[in-house]
Amino acid sequence: MDKINGIIENKYTAFSDFKNFDGQEVTICGYIHRIREMTGFSFVIIRTSRDTIQCVYAPEFSDYRWDEKLCEEACVEVTGKVVSSKDAKGNDRYEIQIHNVNILSLPAEMLPIVINKKGLDGVQLNTILDLRPISMRNPKERAIFKLQEGIARGFREYLSKNGFTEIRSPKINFAGAEGGTNVFKLDYFGKQVYLAQSPQLYKQALVGVYERVFEIAPVFRAEHHDTSRHLNEYISMDFEMGFINSFTDIMNMETGALKYIMNLLKTEYAEEVALLHADIPEITEIPCIKFMDAKELLMTKFKYKPSDMKDFDPEEEQLLGKYAKKEFNSDFIFVTHYPSKKRPFYTMDDPNDPEYTLSFDLLFRGLEITSGGQRIHDYNMQVEKMVKCGMNPEEFATYLMLHKYGAPPHGGLGLGLERLTMHLLGAKNVREATMFPRDINRVTP
Repeated sequence: MDKINGIIENKYTAFSDFKNFDGQEVTICGYIHRIREMTGFSFVIIRTSRDTIQCVYAPEFSDYRWDEKLCEEACVEVTGKVVSSKDAKGNDRYEIQIHNVNILSLPAEMLPIVINKKGLDGVQLNTILDLRPISMRNPKERAIFKLQEGIARGFREYLSKNGFTEIRSPKINFAGAEGGTNVFKLDYFGKQVYLAQSPQLYKQALVGVYERVFEIAPVFRAEHHDTSRHLNEYISMDFEMGFINSFTDIMNMETGALKYIMNLLKTEYAEEVALLHADIPEITEIPCIKFMDAKELLMTKFKYKPSDMKDFDPEEEQLLGKYAKKEFNSDFIFVTHYPSKKRPFYTMDDPNDPEYTLSFDLLFRGLEITSGGQRIHDYNMQVEKMVKCGMNPEEFATYLMLHKYGAPPHGGLGLGLERLTMHLLGAKNVREATMFPRDINRVTP
């Protein structure tokens, strides 16, 4: 009887380790990305999970002879000798002189698009999205989501280092977390339930258990937007922290997390940053402006006439982004003290002016990527605000357990992963930074 011992024997050598195998024989695995036939030899580019490796086939290297069945997108094992040289800048580069190619699988058809160029220039976005499992094989497309991995990883690492516990909240809920009608309704064994707009109600509950919690997970918004910045399902990076002194504690925590994320991208994702020409910002401090002061600034400095005095439209956000860059050399700006009527029922009102809240948004290069603030922790205050918002507190009995049985001053935020990625890349459409987008028109692939 065979036994599984949990030990993985890796017979393949990572490209990053080639420097330790110069002149030695190694084996790699991957896809044949491109074949370039020359006089007397061929370049064979192998695409691995993160790298493209140049291999060279020539009859004099070994007894192996090229198999005519081999083609682009064939899955192979390549064995050969690592050979080093210098590039034009004097940097070390490595290639493999092929000794053998073992075919693991062959494609049944040719690809419908060319993916072995640097990017997919000229291919329509809808085509890229329709063919996502294939189009992501392109090195540049693949790098987008490797970089996105770095953002999520940095968020997770920073919060874990600062005493946060990672949680998993349900995505099928008894009610919407944000209020309003932008929720997806489900028939749940004869009951009406909703897809989660946010982990808000659950992360608040768990502040009473772990004090500091975070989650990286999908959320759902039933909004009939068909714009370049909206999705109906996106990844929200949320955290909630208890025993705060002020909602500025939350803003400071986010600023620290963003600093950590950007440094991680510059160091451990440098190849993706270079390939994508990603503009990674330097962060020291992030300026803040109150909501009404921002409105006044827009009207006086930019001569802009707002159509809504309770929120910002996209053009206003862009103007504030330009203001932050020019006045503070910052790609970010916090806008605080949003009107109470535009914030969810759990948001704490400013005790000095109850028309406004202890809340904020973070704009990155003129686009909102974060919404957060301090929450109500007093039971009677929360019930009173629910009633004021036209809600029935009895329907939220499980949520109110936190408040009824003792809750610390607390607050948190939600940060949109795709929007942050989009602006780091200078992309024009958030779908470019979404692995498998879900919007009002798309539910495939």
